[in-house]
Parts: sequence; C-alpha cells; structure tokens
Amino acid sequence: MKTNVSKSIVAGIVGTLVMTMVILVAPYMGMPKMSPPAMVAGMLGMPMLVGWVMHFMIGIVYAFVYVYLFNPKVKIASTLLSGLVFGFLAFVFAQIMMAIMGMSPAEGSKVMLLMATLIGHLVFGLGVAFTARK
Repeated sequence: MKTNVSKSIVAGIVGTLVMTMVILVAPYMGMPKMSPPAMVAGMLGMPMLVGWVMHFMIGIVYAFVYVYLFNPKVKIASTLLSGLVFGFLAFVFAQIMMAIMGMSPAEGSKVMLLMATLIGHLVFGLGVAFTARK
C-alpha cells in the first residue's frame, strides 16, 4: 500500500513538472501564454506561491486517481495509450470544472488555447502513467 502512495506522489510531481514545462514553452510555439498557478492563486485570492503549491497538489490528486482508480479499472495494456487516455480525461474534467467556475485560463484564440491545454494534459497523463507503471 505504501508503495502505491509513494508512487502516486512521485507520479503527480513528475506529471505536473512535465506539464508545467510544456506550458512554459508553449508561447514560443505560437500557443497562448497560460499559468495554472496564477489562475488558482487569483481564484483563491492568495499569493502566487500558494498557486504553485495547489497546482502540484492537484497533479498529485490526479495521480492518485490514476494509480488507485483508472489504471486498475481500465485495462489498457500499453502505458503510452493509458497515459494518453488518462490525460484526455483529465483535460475534459479540467474544462468542465473551469466552465462551472466561469474561469478562462488565457486570452487569445480559443482554439489555440484548447489545443495547448489538451497537449499539456496529454503530456501530464504520459508523465503520470510512465512514472507510476509497475
């Protein structure tokens, strides 16, 4: 059990780090500038440091969902495909939550914004899946 807890925490940190790197590089590839930590901090009315901590905590929670619910229940043999499917589901959930909260992550083209957000979540899913695999 403890192994899965540790695996989940590490997978969440790795997935969030990889996603964050993609988000930081995205504007140089013509994608909109996004900052999930700034969005979270603004929503909570807290300093940016709290936004960063929450950003990583959310990633760790998603990784727990992957390790304890998604991976055992959804039998996908390929780690690559499992990570992509999980990343896509994380993307869909994030879009639903942002719509419910009336949040917009960035200004600019909505199509480019969706594409950048999708790519970020797919990379997150891959980071989690490859880190958490057996």
